[in-house]
Amino acid sequence: MRQLLSLLLVIACLGSAYSQTTARFSVKGTVVDSGSTALVGATVMLLTPKDSSLVNFGRSTDKGTFELKGNKRMPYLLKISYVGYLPYQKEFTPSDDAVTDLGNIELKPITKELFEVVVRTAKAPLSIRGDTIEYNASSFKVPPGSTVEELLRKLPGVQVDQEGNIKAQGEDVKRVTVDGKTFFGTDPKLATKNLPAEAISKVQVFNDKTEKAKITGVDDGVKEKTVNLELKESHKKGGFGKVTAGVGTDARAQIRGNYNKFNSKEQFSVIGFGNNTNQSGLSWDDYQDFRGSQSFNWSDQGDFGFSNGGYIFFGDDNDSFGVPVNGGGRDNRGFSKNYAGGANYNYDTKKTKLSTNYFYNQTQQTLDAVSTRENFLPNGSLRTDIGSSRINFNGIHRGSLRFEQKLDSTNTLIVIGNGRFNKGDDSFNSLEQFRRTGSTLSGQSRINNSSNYDAFALQTTAIFTHRFQKKGRNFSLSTAYNRNNTNGDADQRSENTLVTDGTNPVNPIRTINQINQTNSLRSEFKASALYTEPISKKVFWETFYNFSFRRDEVDRDVFDRVDPNEVFNDSLSRYYVNNFTYNRLGSSFRYTNKGFNFSFGGAALNFHQEGQFTRDQSSSAAPTTVGRTFFTVVPNASMNYDLKNNRYLRANYSVNIRQPSTRDLQPVVDNSNPRYIQEGNPNLLPQLTHSLSGGYNMFNPATFTNVFINVNYNYNINQIVYNQTVDSLLITRTRPINIDGGQSVGSYVSFGFPLKKTKSNLNVWSNVNFGNNPIYINNVLNKTRSNNYNLGLRLDYTPSEKFTLYTNGNWSVTNTSYSISSLQNQRIYSYNYNADMNVLFPAGIYFNGNFNYRIYQNKRFGFDQKVPILNLSVYKVIFKNKRGEIRLTAYDVFKRNLGITQSASQNFISQERVQTLSRYFMLNFTYNMRGVKATTRRQGGMIIF
Repeated sequence: MRQLLSLLLVIACLGSAYSQTTARFSVKGTVVDSGSTALVGATVMLLTPKDSSLVNFGRSTDKGTFELKGNKRMPYLLKISYVGYLPYQKEFTPSDDAVTDLGNIELKPITKELFEVVVRTAKAPLSIRGDTIEYNASSFKVPPGSTVEELLRKLPGVQVDQEGNIKAQGEDVKRVTVDGKTFFGTDPKLATKNLPAEAISKVQVFNDKTEKAKITGVDDGVKEKTVNLELKESHKKGGFGKVTAGVGTDARAQIRGNYNKFNSKEQFSVIGFGNNTNQSGLSWDDYQDFRGSQSFNWSDQGDFGFSNGGYIFFGDDNDSFGVPVNGGGRDNRGFSKNYAGGANYNYDTKKTKLSTNYFYNQTQQTLDAVSTRENFLPNGSLRTDIGSSRINFNGIHRGSLRFEQKLDSTNTLIVIGNGRFNKGDDSFNSLEQFRRTGSTLSGQSRINNSSNYDAFALQTTAIFTHRFQKKGRNFSLSTAYNRNNTNGDADQRSENTLVTDGTNPVNPIRTINQINQTNSLRSEFKASALYTEPISKKVFWETFYNFSFRRDEVDRDVFDRVDPNEVFNDSLSRYYVNNFTYNRLGSSFRYTNKGFNFSFGGAALNFHQEGQFTRDQSSSAAPTTVGRTFFTVVPNASMNYDLKNNRYLRANYSVNIRQPSTRDLQPVVDNSNPRYIQEGNPNLLPQLTHSLSGGYNMFNPATFTNVFINVNYNYNINQIVYNQTVDSLLITRTRPINIDGGQSVGSYVSFGFPLKKTKSNLNVWSNVNFGNNPIYINNVLNKTRSNNYNLGLRLDYTPSEKFTLYTNGNWSVTNTSYSISSLQNQRIYSYNYNADMNVLFPAGIYFNGNFNYRIYQNKRFGFDQKVPILNLSVYKVIFKNKRGEIRLTAYDVFKRNLGITQSASQNFISQERVQTLSRYFMLNFTYNMRGVKATTRRQGGMIIF
């Protein structure tokens, strides 16, 4: 905290000294039309005459006045733009006074005769129209070979963190489009980290409507911060991509490549990589528009109705259908070999949109870990020290298709299909030692497990939408069929012993030598309908219905090895069938007028479960049945208010419902770790979460100052938690149960402003979260309270294209307390410092340094870990048109990379260290493919680009 205060003090002093320097001056004036009427909100820019670099900017006030302060004394080019008027530009030299007053500046309306002049002069670094800011990409210089992400870092009002997450005007960017089309799916990073900066003509930042509002024509008041990348004509018609190959020390090697070609209608891309450098997902620099046009829309799942609550979410966490992407970063756990490749094709016109792709990736990973876990009990604690080794392999085929057809001006049909097939195996060995309330050894387990599996999954959806002639009247209908089939075999061997003298394992309490065969099949049919009716120009009525039927069938056979035979285990084997029927009927009203948008409504939902299970599918014994019905009414309300001048206020209340996962419902015992046995609970009820949130955000386009405030509160009913019991043999058993009382409250505040426009920006943020989670430990209620305080700061300094510096720091403190054992209360400190520097040296040599310093402290357990990670690279661009690059990189110069994690939750704390890839050097060669070059010619008295 002292470091942060010192840094803020230095920045404040520098800013004060800077503003008081006598060598600087202010320029002011008044923007008017030919009738001397003030022009409000005109974009005013101060440029260098030599290269039109942006130095300062602002907007005219409601009286047409402007003033740009803190400028160096030198000649400038003043440029003013306003919609419908001829751009104004004038070179001037400041007077000796502190303020140079340019008086009234008259803008002329655009006429046909002036159009050629408009084309000649319209190329300004940026323009501001309402809540839309448009940047001219060529006015913001980045090194050759840079991606769009590096370009965005240069733009005033835009921030990009080390993971590639984008903020514009203080808000998270929800979508990035290219020429107005979603060629890259819903993740903004897929575009910004892969398209080359040189391909971009303009960058536009604005508040867009949601996909639902666009389709129905009813404004829901929700805005999505959107960035649109406008391509140069050269890259709309040509292809571009690159190939990179590298070799390094310690037998490290990598190769990756991609090629992308598209025009106004079609897009095709191929991609592939292989490495042993822990890069298990696609590099952002390689991704190159792989996901494709219209990958996701609001209605792709066809679950109409409340978009923020009231629909049951099934809690099964299967592998995603999406292509794995990790930003090009290295996995901080273990060692892995990775291979992947795929192809993608898109076709996009006003009436027809088609997106399809295939992708395969495989990863073989080795993990050697040492971990410590301490569970707090009503009468003491249980400490577990684990040393483990794991080798696993996973290979996944993925395919997807999305087809959208506008049948006519009122009807649209969407068909979606996603498929996945994967195979994998896993080998796991560990030695676990247990200590009960102290350091004396009480027991240990040796585990030697292996498994293999294959799985197939399919998702299909069809959506039909009809828009009536009356504006706002719409009808939508959807159907979906999903299927998931998994088959697996497991070989489980373990020996578990007690220790009576504190040193030597004796008295075996359990030995496991089993074969486990599990077949699981899930199928689901869904249907949904939505009708929207305008009651007036300001009031709309919406009603919807959702239906789903889901069937889960699990056949688990367990055999004990009793040499020389395999004996069926009645107690662990299960055949289980579960049917879920879900109905939801709801309605809501929406009022919208002059920026104020309010919606309220409710839905009645009925959930019925009917299941049965036996020890075996062929068993003659009567099955045990499970049947129950759950009914509730859930309210929903939301408010969005556009206060004008880029100020927004919002509030929301909803009830979210989560159905227990199939695994939690299965009355199946998982004894793969004999000291930690898990069992399902077929009597679980769905979890209800009441959520209340509100927020305010403001952006001043004249000063580029932004403020963002958000608060939220959640309260859980029938929360699904995992009850724990630890017996005298130190065996922990967990079983999910429902419990009330879990709640959380949080807040987030951020403030950002330029220290020097176009040169330096400062952002400060803070979030505070309080949580209370109840759980039963040996039938005693334990309430875990977790209070987290977080403070962050980001300072960007980009004085020129030859030098850039991005720094940020994050300070976090978490206090955790336990009602059953206050002696175990603890405080965890986590500090994170980052710096990224780029320097251009003579002879076109570039240097990049990236430094990350992480500090973890937990004084109660004497844990104090400092991890400095420094990566350095030097590179030079070669060949004609700068198509080649040679780069030498040193990873983890200090050789301090450690896979460290620590956490505190419920009734335990844990720490883990994993051996992982450390210092090595790599030499890379990259060859870039460029599109056709743009040409400039004159035709018919007009300039054509």
